[in-house]
Amino acid sequence: MNALLAFLVTLGVLIVVHEWGHYRVARACGVKVLKFSIGFGPTLWKRQIGETEWAISALPLGGFVRMLDEREGPVAPHEQHRAFNRKSLRQRAAVVAAGPVANLVLAVLLYAASSWIGTQEPRAVIGSPVADSLAQRAGMRAGEWVRRWSPVEAQDWQDVVSLTDLRWQLTRAALDGRDLRLDVTHGQGGGRREVTLALSGLQAGEADPELVRRIGLVSPYSEPVLGDVKPGGPAERAGLRAGDRVLRVDGREVVDATSLRAQIRASGERGDPLPQAWQIDRSGQQLTLTVQPMRIEDGALRVGRIEAVVGSRPQMDLVSLGFAEGLWRGVERTWEMSSMSLRMFGRMLIGEASLKNLSGPLTIADYAGQSAELGLAYYLGFLAVVSVSLGVLNLLPLPMLDGGHLLYYLIEGVTGRPLSDLWTARLQRGGFMVILLMMSLALYNDVARYLGLH
Repeated sequence: MNALLAFLVTLGVLIVVHEWGHYRVARACGVKVLKFSIGFGPTLWKRQIGETEWAISALPLGGFVRMLDEREGPVAPHEQHRAFNRKSLRQRAAVVAAGPVANLVLAVLLYAASSWIGTQEPRAVIGSPVADSLAQRAGMRAGEWVRRWSPVEAQDWQDVVSLTDLRWQLTRAALDGRDLRLDVTHGQGGGRREVTLALSGLQAGEADPELVRRIGLVSPYSEPVLGDVKPGGPAERAGLRAGDRVLRVDGREVVDATSLRAQIRASGERGDPLPQAWQIDRSGQQLTLTVQPMRIEDGALRVGRIEAVVGSRPQMDLVSLGFAEGLWRGVERTWEMSSMSLRMFGRMLIGEASLKNLSGPLTIADYAGQSAELGLAYYLGFLAVVSVSLGVLNLLPLPMLDGGHLLYYLIEGVTGRPLSDLWTARLQRGGFMVILLMMSLALYNDVARYLGLH
């Protein structure tokens, strides 16, 4: 129910802002607006305010602003100057562009508001890099604190405010084919050194969990300390207790919770797990216990498990910004997300990125519910991401989208005459088929994710 409510709020806010952009600029250009509708199909509620009918319709996946237009019916002579089709090319383009621009402006404000409120983020102290990943090959180690980053070709050092921020910068650089330098220290702040990650060599095509694993910085640093131990499970049978610090497993030093979890999981990959010799520290006393992990199925994998919480809570910092800095962060994030979305669309178009990246309403609803449960700042950040996606999508030069109409106006500006009705109708039909195909594919991806097929 929370996910459904968060999803409906998300759709409502983004649609209202998008259509409000069209409405306000149309009014500013002297166009008469006949109807402002949230949703399509049968009208659930309507009210006449001035010369505009305001309505809420049954299908909430979109909305529209209907303007006075001679192409849609007769217009009284005394109102012809208020018809949309009678306005200048520049005014018509401004009205059409206003919807996507409103979504992008909203994203700036949402990102800024999220930054002003602040979010609890894991400090950029890294856990054990993934085996054979770029970070491991570069010599990065568990417990190191990444303080700053810079492109290899410039001395433009930027502070790393959290592990989330670090992963974002690394993902962007990998997609852009840029190498980064990292300024790292050990967890207490000393031992400063510089590490270069050759991200261009990854030839990344899409931002997905596999790219994060190839980079290698997946988890924050967590002490190899046990939390709650499930009664009757392998950990309790072995005599392990909450608070035990694991020092070695089968003679191999345990550097953090990530490496410990990896050893436990790996024990079940080849048949029934073998007993493991665990050396632990319990309140200053060192003990050696024999632990027999159980084997379970985790999706398509078979892994070992001990039925206990492995790892202490990572160190978290409240990341918040002042007014001007937060507003600038909103501008930066909106630009970065917009450019990344455009590149991803382009890569999907030429086959360099998977069409699995398209997400539909089910995925949006799921993420809306999850972010709302985390708190207002996280939900505002999620809203900003979807608002950017909606703005960028509507600016694509596809007929039936705002970007398609802008393309028509560009042709009109170059040729000096509007596109013919015949070609407009043909392009509209083609655009409808493309959009229908995209929506169908996005819904298929949603269902496939829920069924575990992706």
